[in-house]
Amino acid sequence: MRLSDQTPSGRTAVYRADIDGLRGISVLAVVAFHAFPDLVPGGFIGVDVFFVISGFLISGIIFDEMRLDAFSLRAFYARRIRRIFPALVLVLTVTALIGWWSLLPQDMLRLGRQLLSSAAFVANLYFWYQSGYFSPDAQSFPLLHLWSLGVEEQFYIVWPLILLLLRRRPDRIFAAILVIAALSFLLNILSIDHHEANFYSPLTRAWELMLGAAVAWLVRHYPSVVTARQTELLRILGLLAILSAVFMFNSRMTYPGWLALVPTIGSALLVATSPEKSGVTSYLTATGPIVATGRISYPLYLWHWPLLVLAEAFKFGALTVLERGLVVTVSFILAGLTYEWVEKPIRVGLAGRAKIASLGAGMVAVAVVGVTIINARGFETRFPPEIRALADVPAISREQRQHECFLDLKQETTFADSCVEAKRPLVLTWGDSTIAALMPGLRKRQQEVHFGLAQFNASSCPPQLSVEIPGYPACRGINEAVLQKIALAHPDVVLMQSRGTISPDDEMRALKRTFQALHELGVPHIVLLGPAPVWKRTLAGEALSYFIKHHAVLPQRSANGVANLWDDAKMRAFANGQGVEYISTWDALCNAEGCLTRLSDAPTDLVIYDAHHFTEGGAIFFINKVWDRILPPHMQQRAAQSN
Repeated sequence: MRLSDQTPSGRTAVYRADIDGLRGISVLAVVAFHAFPDLVPGGFIGVDVFFVISGFLISGIIFDEMRLDAFSLRAFYARRIRRIFPALVLVLTVTALIGWWSLLPQDMLRLGRQLLSSAAFVANLYFWYQSGYFSPDAQSFPLLHLWSLGVEEQFYIVWPLILLLLRRRPDRIFAAILVIAALSFLLNILSIDHHEANFYSPLTRAWELMLGAAVAWLVRHYPSVVTARQTELLRILGLLAILSAVFMFNSRMTYPGWLALVPTIGSALLVATSPEKSGVTSYLTATGPIVATGRISYPLYLWHWPLLVLAEAFKFGALTVLERGLVVTVSFILAGLTYEWVEKPIRVGLAGRAKIASLGAGMVAVAVVGVTIINARGFETRFPPEIRALADVPAISREQRQHECFLDLKQETTFADSCVEAKRPLVLTWGDSTIAALMPGLRKRQQEVHFGLAQFNASSCPPQLSVEIPGYPACRGINEAVLQKIALAHPDVVLMQSRGTISPDDEMRALKRTFQALHELGVPHIVLLGPAPVWKRTLAGEALSYFIKHHAVLPQRSANGVANLWDDAKMRAFANGQGVEYISTWDALCNAEGCLTRLSDAPTDLVIYDAHHFTEGGAIFFINKVWDRILPPHMQQRAAQSN
């Protein structure tokens, strides 16, 4: 997100305090969402509001200068550099310095990539392939918020060029705006199932900026089409639309899609109209602290997220409400200082090619720092070799995909016929990557017990019938296909597990339908495994952070940085009531002393290789521990007698 100039440079432009007030509302919504998401569940829509504001102001600047035949690309980009680079270079530099002292090698390596992509203004494209904005690992990306700056900078590059091509035919500008907006919005709707692409892509976000551009064009051609009373009514409706989205939307909704129309249209109504001095919205958007907040909104947006992420990294744990409040307070202080001592002097006093070049050189230097961090693998030499090795603990190997029995739904949607073995009794695994990680343990068990395996696993696809998983539209069809496979294979045991993707009550409703379907197929033994303990910074990260604090290897049991995100007691009672065996993975790995971290004295002999997936050794340990509950002794005896 980039906040446009407070006062456009076009000669006919007039400063509007209410737009600064709207900035203030929007940045407060975003900051509150990041710091207190339970209180402001839809605060992320503040970015959409800023897109509309930027489209309105930037397009207005260009329209005014084109009308006066004074528009220059060189001058336009010079203004953008003076406005964007000073605070951004400062924040990126400080973030890199703090990262050196507080980030582990893998996190530092990722910070290097974020610095490079941010300096090149392609952060949105980087995060498109790295992390969902609402995903749990988002808290480990200090520069995640700069995705929106990437979208805006890409707009600043392309949109002036389009307008230059149309400068001889100004009558076609509004038509071009409508066409671009319509195509972008259509792509936004068609891409709704591809969540990360839809969220981060400039092509699916362009319509929001074009909405602001359309308003800028309309107010210059039809300045007085509504009365003062109608203006105030439209402004009230616009403000209500934004506030309703802030408090009624949440991160579980599919966004942007159609829902983004609510805050963006609300924003369009507000920027299209100036408030009456005696109107309600004048007091809410054009006076007092909200306008002052709007003036520092750009540096406030830049500072708040890295400080929240790095504070957690420094603490090696989640921040309390009080700690988050203190971080937000520090963000406000730094934003005010940045505005007064960095932004204003440079924006007002800096001119000339040499000085603009110096700002560009600063951004290039940030990119060089990013490349250096990447080449140094996050400066891993800060740690001894045995501790560094934790960063290279092997994940699920490609070999664990038994032909096409563990699907990546972004690439594969069909199981192979060889996913079912002929041996009996037959244990069939159904679930996402968490149960796929247990396959080495089951394969190892086959060396001692005669039984067959059937594997039907798909990444990010829990074994829940009739449930749509955002970002994975094929999941529902995959689960229906697995049910058909079960009907044909007649397994003796169906073993199910997933990380858990929806609320407990929704989870139970979905699982109830699944259990009923399995009972109708006559499955003798159904087993539901609870999710593994979740290590907030990954188990390897917890081991590294422990070394930083204590200069020692993480104990074999630890209670720090690990959480049970599943209600085992509630799910056990529910599953047992459905005639299903429930096995708590948490209980198998954790006790009063903490959760098992390593299987031996070797630092790299971890149970979990990331946040919640078993290593090969961890899978063998866990399956051995709960084996008699997966394949009951009477089934094992029948298998032994028949062979």
